[in-house]
Amino acid sequence: MLDIKSWDWNTREKQITDINKWKEKFVQIHEFVTSDDGEKIAAVVKTEDEEFTVCVNGEPWEATFGKAWSLKFSPDGRLAVLTSDGMEWTVAVDGEEWENKFDYVWDLQFSRDGKRIAAKAKAETDYKVVVDDNPWENGFLEMRQLKISPNGEKVAASVQVTPCGEGEIFKFLEGNWTVAVDGQAWDNKFVNVWDIAFAEDNVHVAAEVRLSPTQYTIAVNGSTWSKSYDCVWAPVFRPNSISVAAPVKKGKWYLAVDGEIAWGRGFAELWHPFFSSDGKSIGAIVAPTFGKWTIAVDGTPWNVTFTAAVIDPTFSPDGKRVAAIYKEDEPVVELEPKKVWGMVVDGRPWPEQYHMVWPPVFSPDSRHVAAKVEINGKYTLAVDGKTWNREFEALWNPVFSPDGDKILIRAIEGGKYYRRIVPLSEFLG
Repeated sequence: MLDIKSWDWNTREKQITDINKWKEKFVQIHEFVTSDDGEKIAAVVKTEDEEFTVCVNGEPWEATFGKAWSLKFSPDGRLAVLTSDGMEWTVAVDGEEWENKFDYVWDLQFSRDGKRIAAKAKAETDYKVVVDDNPWENGFLEMRQLKISPNGEKVAASVQVTPCGEGEIFKFLEGNWTVAVDGQAWDNKFVNVWDIAFAEDNVHVAAEVRLSPTQYTIAVNGSTWSKSYDCVWAPVFRPNSISVAAPVKKGKWYLAVDGEIAWGRGFAELWHPFFSSDGKSIGAIVAPTFGKWTIAVDGTPWNVTFTAAVIDPTFSPDGKRVAAIYKEDEPVVELEPKKVWGMVVDGRPWPEQYHMVWPPVFSPDSRHVAAKVEINGKYTLAVDGKTWNREFEALWNPVFSPDGDKILIRAIEGGKYYRRIVPLSEFLG
């Protein structure tokens, strides 16, 4: 969890680095990333020697690499990147590479507190998970989704445990996939395994599984629900519980909890269930009729619908409000990009639309909602439906102060990266 109380909430503005000077030093500068507290900005850069390294606040690492990608700050402020020299790949953390090397490494992830770093790796014919430079003892034929437990102590992945050739149809239908937790595979095997979720107890693991060409269900710790469906989507655990919710299809789409239909009505589409932090309420993205998208909370859909999409819904900290991004259909022929993205809060769209909108952020007291937005290739912030009168070349998601009366702004303006603390009143007028 982020300890935002320890951050500097008093210094109004800091110029962290001049990006213009980076451009003088490096042949290439790849995508920028910033630390959560805004104190650091980094990017993979290419030197005049045709090597890659990482530059942080204008200072490059001493280590250089043949390739580097997927640069990320962990929640605890460390900086990790996937690196390659020759034909070997590994992970470098704050400039220090792991000792173990692999044919390939991908899907870099952190635990919630940032203390654990995990990635998928391929070594010869085996696929493994590597956690803090420690590969799983057991390898697998293939590997898909990776998930770290809430406390960071366990890691799960969907894995192929038995070989199956392209023409072995009957063997494929017998099931060759399962879930491995810390390298130990479940006993049960399935035709396919997709999204994985951990419960807060760090013991129970759920996954969407395919039993046959037409049967799907949810498996928890290897045991399937008693009922199967035409299709299922990703499961999610109720907070502080081992109860599992998932979208399921039986003609229409329904929300099921622990294998039983939870909401009395079905929808043309239903996906991405999400709980309030206390677990008392559950929402989902739904389409009451085809092509009409909205949010349903505890089974009741909002009155407003949108034609293209609804994404990134979230409950407020108090569990009483919901915000989400929406998109309307774009014109078939349009000379200029049209503003079709917006924010909807508690079933009411904000008055303005944008060329792009990023996920909503609630204030700690649940009263305010902020989001990064794009207008004509520039970026700014919108708060409670009011668009700020400043624009930036690059901007990262806002962070409210613990008391909710300030917002941390991380932005590039005039070729310089700034960390600013802006009073909430400046956005609201």
